[in-house]
Amino acid sequence: MRTGIFVGSFNPFTVGHDSIVRRALPLFDRLVIGVVGDQVHKPDLPPAAERCAAIAALYAGEPRIEVKSYDGLAVDLARREGARFIVKGVRSVRDFEYEREQADVNRQLSGVETVLLYAEPGLSSVSSTMVRELRHFGVDVSPYIPEPSRIEKSL
Repeated sequence: MRTGIFVGSFNPFTVGHDSIVRRALPLFDRLVIGVVGDQVHKPDLPPAAERCAAIAALYAGEPRIEVKSYDGLAVDLARREGARFIVKGVRSVRDFEYEREQADVNRQLSGVETVLLYAEPGLSSVSSTMVRELRHFGVDVSPYIPEPSRIEKSL
């Protein structure tokens, strides 16, 4: 069984994240969405259980997707889940350089390979940070947050 993991803090989970999940799913028999646990000290980070529940609700109808929180390194989650691949999204050259370095270290530590999926052009400016900032200023962020009804139709 080919298992991939898609990891992040997902604060919040955006339409960009959903795009990566939908595009990665055909590559694997099983995709684990790994939600960074509560050990990470980021400002305004909701509890991992809350973030996991919100993401799991989006993919409730897709048995190949599992959502789990994890502590520690992504490669440790990959080992526990029997995953040989980490899926990452890339929006820019800056993202690419960061993810390339992470991929090299992850491969050295565990032999786990990284699959980079480029952001769809219309989503290249969508980030969790941008959504949080817009929300802070009272802007409607619903265009940037996936809805279960839209996801069920696209899977």
